[in-house]
Order: sequence, then structure tokens, then C-alpha cells
Amino acid sequence: MQTPVTRRAALGAGAVGGLSLMGLLEGCDSVPSTLKIGVAQPLTGNLAALGKDLLNGVNLAVEELNKENFRIKGKPVSFEVIAVDDRANADTGKEVAQQLVNAGVVAVIGHLNSGVSIAAAPIYAEKGIAQMAISTNPKFTTLGFPTTFRLVANDNLQAKAIGSFSSTHFTSTRYAVLDDGTPYGKDLAAGASAELKKAKKEIVHQQSFDDKTKEFDELAAKLKATQTEVIVSTLNDFQVLALLEALQKVNHTQVYLLGGDTIKTTLTLKGTGMIRGLMATSPILEAQEFPTGAAFLDKYRAKFKVDPAYGGHYTYDAMHVLAAAIRRSETGKPKDVVDALRKIDGYAPVTGSMKWDNVGEQRYGVISVYAARGAKWESQVRSDSW
Repeated sequence: MQTPVTRRAALGAGAVGGLSLMGLLEGCDSVPSTLKIGVAQPLTGNLAALGKDLLNGVNLAVEELNKENFRIKGKPVSFEVIAVDDRANADTGKEVAQQLVNAGVVAVIGHLNSGVSIAAAPIYAEKGIAQMAISTNPKFTTLGFPTTFRLVANDNLQAKAIGSFSSTHFTSTRYAVLDDGTPYGKDLAAGASAELKKAKKEIVHQQSFDDKTKEFDELAAKLKATQTEVIVSTLNDFQVLALLEALQKVNHTQVYLLGGDTIKTTLTLKGTGMIRGLMATSPILEAQEFPTGAAFLDKYRAKFKVDPAYGGHYTYDAMHVLAAAIRRSETGKPKDVVDALRKIDGYAPVTGSMKWDNVGEQRYGVISVYAARGAKWESQVRSDSW
């Protein structure tokens, strides 16, 4: 037997149902109380110091944001860092990228190595997750993904810096060009070679290695035999130190070495004085070059008990700019965050500002040339055009 339903009862039921539906819809659109930020860097192996520095920058920023009671549309939201070790390896990079996607991150700050960033990019892009990378190979932003964001200037500008600086600051004409066999190293070395030829420099020796080689006695002998005066290198910091030791063995130390950004580290400073001059081009400016850099360094040293090894201040800034984009998105959903990053001219506490063009290149990127002087890298010249 059916129970008759009165008009008032039906209206009441409809009202309750409507309220329930509205509640469900609000639940679907509500911002989570915790948002996960992926950090993918080499945390073990030869580049661990650099990767940990980049992770430290994010952790420091997240600690500050959480203490500040970060809010989205008035709702308190905290950040959780999910850190993974890509081992500076493209295949591992793809594996950990998928792990971060599966973990539900809303954005990723990674990777250091260009080959790893390029390999992982399609995985993030498929889910509309922003990838903020310090990698410098130009190919990273030519993949056609709206999710790629570079934190610094790319290697097209860095190659021009190598050629321009060499033509104006070195009277030497006999050059060697060395690379570490990675997409970053090979392409930057090729670009540098082209710029050196434009500057009428003679390349008397050119050689490619892998990114793990540490034995350079044979190379040192070749550099001496060819009377190389300037070495342009995209080898890693630990490799350059090994090369300097080999050059000392064969007594060929009246040479300059001009490296790429991966040698502008605290480790390479151990090589100061081993040859005539140790220099590096880099899109990574030193924290102390910025007005607020000293305050950042104080905070960093107090928390981690070491100096930044590479670019921790850039990932620190990236996290703050990312947080601003997340707030602007009003949802914290990955694709909304990507849209917000595309439009933002974000305040970066150390470097000043971060803004991207339509393919994800950093609009405020510059390249500086540094010289190793004692226990620090001293800026020689800087340009955003070269």
C-alpha cells in the first residue's frame, strides 16, 4: 500500500534534497586543508649537494608559509612537501614524476638536470601539473606543454655570454671545449663553440665525456700538447676539480677554465688558485647580490647549518610565487594553478620577481660571469642580452 504524499511534504523533501545537493557541490569545489607540493631533485650521488640545496629552499619557504597561516578564500591551508630523488637520471626522473602524480601533488618544483626535466615533462603535462624547473636547456620550453616554467635564463643566452666574455676579456686564442654528454652539457657546449668561432677563437681540442667521469690524466696531456690556453667546460663541479688536479700533474696550469652554471658551486671553490683563472657563467645569481639576500642567507644558515650550494634561493622564491598563484587560483586545483602562473608577475622575496612568457621562459633571466676568489664567487659582469 502506498503512503500518500502531501504537497507540503513534497516541498519539504525537495528543499532538503536541494540543500543536500548544494552541500555536495560545495564539497566538490572546496579547497583541501593540505596541498601537496612535489620536489624532484638529485638527492643522492654526485649532485646531491645541489639537489638538497634546491629542496632546502622549498622547505624553508613552506615552513614560513605554514607559520603565516596561509589562506585561500579565507580558509586556512597548509603545504606538505613530497620530496623524491631523481638521481640525476632521466628514467628515474620519469618514475618519480609518476609517483608525485599518484601522490596528488598540485605542482612540482623540479628538476635540476635538463635531461631529467625534459623526460618528466610529459608526465606532469598529462595531468595539468605545473613543473617549475631550474634546468637551462632551451628544449624544455619547446615541448609544447602549458605546464613548463623555467626559473632562470636558458642556455641560448648562456652560450652567448661565453662567446662574448671570451672575445672581450681573454687575449688567448687557443680553446678546448669539453662537455659531460648530457642534453644540458652537449647543447650548451655546441652553442658555446658556435659563439667562440664567431669571436675568431680557435678550438684546438673538443671532447665529450659522460657525467660521471673522474679520470682526466689523458685529457690533461692532450690539453698541454695542443697548448690550450682557455678551457670552456660544461662538466660538473666534481669533474672540474678532478681535471684541475690532472692539469697540475702535467704542469699545465697557466690556463683559464670557463665553466657553465653547474660548476658555480661551493665545491668548485676548492679549486681556487690551482690554475691561472677559474670562472663560470651562470643564470644563478648569488643570494648576496640581491638587497634581501643577506636576510635569506641568515635564515638558511640558521636552519640548515650550511651555506647554499647552488640555487636554493631560487626554489625558495619559486615556492613563494607558487603559493601566490595557488591563492589566486582560488581552488588549488593543478590546472587552475597553471593558469594563474601563466598570468602572474609574482613577488619573489630574494630575487625580486618571477614572470613567464607564453612558452614558460623566465622574463627576468640574466647571465652573469663569476670568478672564483678565495672562498666565494665574485661577479665580473652581468647582462640580460649579451
